[in-house]
Amino acid sequence: MKGLTMTDPNPAQPSSKDRIRVLITDDHALVRTGLKFFLLASDDLDLVGEAASGEEALQLCAEVTPDVVLMDLIMPGMNGIAATRSIRERWPAIQVITLTNFQEPGLVQEALQAGAMGYLLKNVTADELTGAIRAAYAGRPTLAPEATQALIEVATQSPTPGHNLTAREREVLTLMVKGLSNQEIAERLVIGLSTVKFHVSSILSKLGVASRAEAVALAWQYHLVA
Repeated sequence: MKGLTMTDPNPAQPSSKDRIRVLITDDHALVRTGLKFFLLASDDLDLVGEAASGEEALQLCAEVTPDVVLMDLIMPGMNGIAATRSIRERWPAIQVITLTNFQEPGLVQEALQAGAMGYLLKNVTADELTGAIRAAYAGRPTLAPEATQALIEVATQSPTPGHNLTAREREVLTLMVKGLSNQEIAERLVIGLSTVKFHVSSILSKLGVASRAEAVALAWQYHLVA
């Protein structure tokens, strides 16, 4: 009796006839070489190009139309975030996975907002990267644990007082810190006195204080003015 062949139940795993076309983007040749050998060893992944910058990545996307782009973030010229945004705008079918050494919350947020389907660190294992590429190809996101933690920290942090002040309100607050009266602020900024009073009222409200003295104290404490 012939043995039965078990099929892979993972729907993200493409068949041999449906290979995933991958483009590597990294300004370090050593990193590209390591990723290249890894991709060449995978049965269902095809390396279709290597780019050393964001500009090169855009050019190759137009020429070879990859399914998934592995994107470094910090590169000379166009960085990975700008390149990701451009790729997603021009070729919505191409998925991008950020592959970087950086896990700062701001970078994670920017990469995802630019359209990256995944965010991985370069200490990722071969199996994890393979899974992320297949997941991205299937339209499913993958985040490194460190990236997930960074997003959680951002979501749970209390905003710094003054984070929502407008540019004009910061100008007014700066002059308040210098001790100028409403009339003097109006003259300095060449705006009406009623406008100054409106800005001052808004500043006090946004800072959650009841007086100019408290606003000035918070401005010093949280370095809200230069």
